[in-house]
Amino acid sequence: MNCIMSESDIIIEKLLEQRDSHLNTLKHLDFGLVIDLSEDEIKNTKKLQTATIEEIKKIEQEIAFLTSKNNKKIP
Repeated sequence: MNCIMSESDIIIEKLLEQRDSHLNTLKHLDFGLVIDLSEDEIKNTKKLQTATIEEIKKIEQEIAFLTSKNNKKIP
């Protein structure tokens, strides 16, 4: 089967890779909170977690937008 990906499919694939990378980062940040950290380190980790979650939300919104746009093209 010969499969040709559209430009938006390639973009969606890249966005999914970014999302997976951010999820992996989030997992490591969560793990970092179990070790003995100073108050400042905990604050910084929580800020990073929040920023990472916001990035994941943006990526997922973009994926949803592109996916819905692709679905409208299909008759």
